[in-house]
Parts: sequence; structure tokens; C-alpha cells
Amino acid sequence: MQTLKHKMGRMAFSKAIDAARGRMGKDRDKTVSDMFRMAEGYIADTEVEVDFDRLRRLTMDENSALSKYIGRFFDQLDANVLKTAVLNFGYEAMFCGTKIMEDARKIHGCNVPWLILMDPTSACNLHCTGCWAAEYGSKLNLTYEQMDQVICQGKELGIFFYMYTGGEPLVRRDDLIRLCDAHPDCAFIAFTNGSLVDQAFCDELKRVGNLYLAISLEGSEAVNDQRRGGGVYQKVMKAMDLLKENGCLFGTSICYTRNNIEEVTSDDFIAMEIEKGVKFSMYFHYMPVGSDASPELMPAADQREYMYHRIRQIRDMETGPGLFCFDFQNDGEYVGGCIAGGRNYFHINANGDAEPCVFIHYSNANIKENTLLEILHSPIFMAYHENQPFNDNMLRPCPMLENPDILPRLVEKAGARSTDLVSPESAESLCSKCRSYADTWKPAADTLWSEKGKR
Repeated sequence: MQTLKHKMGRMAFSKAIDAARGRMGKDRDKTVSDMFRMAEGYIADTEVEVDFDRLRRLTMDENSALSKYIGRFFDQLDANVLKTAVLNFGYEAMFCGTKIMEDARKIHGCNVPWLILMDPTSACNLHCTGCWAAEYGSKLNLTYEQMDQVICQGKELGIFFYMYTGGEPLVRRDDLIRLCDAHPDCAFIAFTNGSLVDQAFCDELKRVGNLYLAISLEGSEAVNDQRRGGGVYQKVMKAMDLLKENGCLFGTSICYTRNNIEEVTSDDFIAMEIEKGVKFSMYFHYMPVGSDASPELMPAADQREYMYHRIRQIRDMETGPGLFCFDFQNDGEYVGGCIAGGRNYFHINANGDAEPCVFIHYSNANIKENTLLEILHSPIFMAYHENQPFNDNMLRPCPMLENPDILPRLVEKAGARSTDLVSPESAESLCSKCRSYADTWKPAADTLWSEKGKR
């Protein structure tokens, strides 16, 4: 009965999307009303809080950033890509999956994530400054069967959203497409440098409809290629053009540092992204992970405070430019602080090690030997579960970056081992690179958080 109800719900969403596409510009009021009414019915059964009244108002206002943003989805995306994205990311992951996930947390007494991040391979054709993947070497791979098993187990726990990192995950693009075919109810995002995007791959993206790309970009051509190598920027621009021409859904993945933070948030940069067809932008704070890390690249306190305000300006769906973006470090207030350790996500490296976070390379478990539930009950994951949030100030969420005294204690208590196969680093050594930063950021973060509480 539950399966029949689930299928009927998906079918209803599918018909609503078809109707919305056909009515856009003709019967906008009815279309918007029907879609929000359906969404509200599913959200009501979860702990997710959404201001539907504001969303409805902005969507109805043709001059709002949100209205224009939605219009670009309908105008620019391939019909199958649009429909599958809404069904899998919206209906499966947000609505149905969230309810199953919340129930699983109560039943199993541990964190159960909303998404899982996997490295299909450690191989990559680039060696970018500040990339955690570069530390793993280039000869590790998860088999198709191992990734498929993770997804099968994940769906039983309500996890319908999966991301791929690396290495360069598109080295394994045939297997990624195969996983899309095997799990047509899941949404997938691959972080990529964009150099392997071609017409044949775009054809496959349109066919499956449930694999989306997050292309790494660090600013202008000079800034980008300084970190990623000569000629990479132009390859990214060509990949974006090809993806837009084919109606594929893609966004950008941006690591911001002391050197590029203003550039990657400038009006010109955002306008370029929108013109190229970018639909979302994920900002990552530079983390000093690995033996060749450069702590001096971490933003200054005033730069991070600028980032806090600037991201909110960009994604303002009333007056902003119309690009959805988020900053994992500065958006902790919306997700209750640190989301790692399986609270909302965790990372599986190309050796199969289950790590709390892509930046926290310590583990007690491996998918080759442990089930997902065993991983989520492993000592390091339970240490996260029992200690989150790591700070009452959600602008200081991380047990490494903003609270460097916490991670070494968790790792020691859990007896977790380093999973860095090239140059193992102790938690004490890793966090020592963050202490000065944490001390400098604390006063600014506390002031921001206090001001927010007064509003």
C-alpha cells in the first residue's frame, strides 16, 4: 500500500510538472497555486520549515528574482531534465526521502544523512591547490557494484540524493550513467573540472535526466588557471556553453580564498554565470587539509564577514540577480551548524573509507566491510552525533576550522585512523593550522550572531 501511494504521488507530481510547463505564461496563477498546494501537503509531514506564503508571493511577482529564476528553468532546460530534477530532487529527496530519513534517525538512534558523497575514483587530470582529493593518489577506484550497494542501502534509509567527487568523477562517467539508469528515482551531482564534457556525454545527461554537474571555477581566467592550470578556464567556458545548448542542469563549485573572494562574488562574475546557464553555485571555504596546504590562503575575518553578507545579497529571491547560491561555512544557521558525520551528509573516499566530512580524513569503517548502518554507528560518527552542534554560534560550526580543540578530542576518543593514504596527518597537526584563524574569526562571528539574535 505504501509503495502504491508512493507511485501515485510521483505520478501526480509528474502530471503537475507537465501542466506547469504547458501553462507557463498562460494560466500562471493556477499553475503556481497547484504546485505549492501539492508541495505543502508533503512538507507538512516532515520537520522541514518552508515559508510557502513568501515563496508563493515571489513566484507570482513576475519582476522578482525568484520568478525570473524559475522562468530560466522552464525556458532553458531540456524537458526530461527539468521533469526528472523536480521529481527526484523534490518529490523523492525533499518530500518522501526526508520523512523516511527522519523516522530512521529515531528508530536507529544515530545520524542518518540526507545525502552521501562518494569518490568513484582518485584519478584526476589536474592537481589543484587546496583540493583534498589530490592527497589520495591516482590509482584508487570504487567498483560499480560497491557504489550501487551504497545507493541501495541508502534508499532504504530515505537517502535519494548522491554526490560524486574525486579525483575527477567523469573519468568514470560510463559507470555514473549506469547508476543513473539503475536508480531513476535518485538525484546525482558530480563535481567536475569540466574538461571531459562533450556532446556524447550531454546526450546521456539528457536521456537519464538525473545527473547534474557542479563545475569547479575560481574566478577570472588568470585567477582560475593559476590554481587549476593553463587553459582550464577556456575548457570550462566551452563545457558551460555545450551544457546550456543541450538544456542540461549544471552549476558551479567555488573554493573561495583570501585571494579570490571578492572576484568570485562580484556582479560581473555572477552575471557571467547566469549568462552561461548556471543554475546554482556552491561556495566552499578554503580548508588547510593535507601536507601541501597553504593556511595563508584562508580568508581574513573581514573577508569572511563580507562573504556572509554578500551571499545573502546574491541569493535574495526578491531583489537579487536570480542565482541560487549557498556557502557551506556561513550558512550553518539554516542547518543547525555542522552537517557532517552523517547528520546531513558524509563522505566515502575512493578506497571505501567512510569519513565524517570531505575535509576530515579519519575513519573507523569502510564500505567494503561495513553496512551504512554500521558506518553510522561507528565510533567517529557517533562522536559527531553525540556532540553536534559543536558551538551555539552557528557561524562557528566546524570542529576543525572554528573549534580546533574539538576534532582531536573526537578522533582520539573514537580511535579513528587517518585515511590519507599519501601523507597521514594527525588531527592535532591539522587543527594547529586553524587555531589562529579560529581566534581571529571568533569576535566577528560572535558579533554577527548576536546582532542576528536582536533582529
